[in-house]
Amino acid sequence: MDYTLYVCTDRELMSSASMEESVELALKGGASVVQLRDKHASGRQMYETALALKAVTDRFGVPLIINDRVDIAMAVDAAGVHLGQSDMPIEAARRLMGAGKVIGVSAARVDEAQAAERAGADYLGVGAVFATGTKDNTRPVTRELLMQIRDAVTIPMVAIGGIAAENVGTLRDTGINGIAVVSAVVAQPDVTEAARRMRRLFETGE
Repeated sequence: MDYTLYVCTDRELMSSASMEESVELALKGGASVVQLRDKHASGRQMYETALALKAVTDRFGVPLIINDRVDIAMAVDAAGVHLGQSDMPIEAARRLMGAGKVIGVSAARVDEAQAAERAGADYLGVGAVFATGTKDNTRPVTRELLMQIRDAVTIPMVAIGGIAAENVGTLRDTGINGIAVVSAVVAQPDVTEAARRMRRLFETGE
């Protein structure tokens, strides 16, 4: 799986008229993974949105990951699920979803990352690496800690939290596999160009 530009949705931040449009524009700009994240949606709303987004991501051949909701991920046959430290245990999610699905886990410490890998996580989302407005209780992950976590595990790892065009260059030589972004792409007036720029800045610095 290509984790280079991992785009997370946010209904409150997006500049487009619909989440489907926002995701399609991000995919046109080079998003390599899309995560449906909607903390305020009901189960039915989440399911319907996931179905709509899956139709879009399938057209681009890009995996759709569902945040938190194993049941929704299974119901729409998404590529996988992303779990926080307080969500369903990885082993339980694996029993439900099977070996063929992707399970990502949030981590902010070396021990959390190592535990997630031992439990069978496929990738890590590590952060917040910069100040972010999408979460209000995140523990800061310094550049030094990010690299310590990278050295402590063997599974792919994306950095998340406050990543923008102005600071993404500082992450290029940390050994991470990609960047997870929210407002830097979906909140921009030109979502496609924002995605293209973020990917280019991470990959080449230009």
